[in-house]
Amino acid sequence: MKPDDDRELQRLRWQCRRGMLELDCIFEAYLEERYALAEEAERAAFRALLREQDPDLQAWLLLGDPAPMQFQSVISHLREN
Repeated sequence: MKPDDDRELQRLRWQCRRGMLELDCIFEAYLEERYALAEEAERAAFRALLREQDPDLQAWLLLGDPAPMQFQSVISHLREN
């Protein structure tokens, strides 16, 4: 892994830390288990998803509310972990 990749993962790991333990666990598991294997489009969606607000993330990931189309695929993978 290149130094830039390490910095990117560290930055993402920090962004995975949310105000809610359940979200932390979901995001960190995805980052560790799937992110490196995902296609660039999915990684980009994951990075964009991390910029969303916690109440929206909670609704989409934990409560099953419909997510915006751009996040539906990555959210489906997040729920698999």
